[in-house]
Amino acid sequence: MSYYVYILECKDGSLYTGITWNLNKRIKEHFKGASKYTRSKLPVKLVYFEKCNDKIDAAKREREIKGWSRKKKLILVNNSGWVNNSLRRAARSELAVN
Repeated sequence: MSYYVYILECKDGSLYTGITWNLNKRIKEHFKGASKYTRSKLPVKLVYFEKCNDKIDAAKREREIKGWSRKKKLILVNNSGWVNNSLRRAARSELAVN
């Protein structure tokens, strides 16, 4: 089963990194305040995700990214292939909770 590593940018500018097998569902949970960390930092926005082969690979990648400086995380976000404007808008509108 595939897993995803994702990064959210919170209202206070902090970056939250997590993993999930269902990206759409998990991001909607964050938008609704279901995560302890992001609950007080709403709104949040999805700024990065990558697909991993399985939970073990995703957990390793999550640990790696969490060990990085903020600057290195932002370089990853800004240089990622999916972060062109049209894809970003499509991802955000698909995941938006009104």
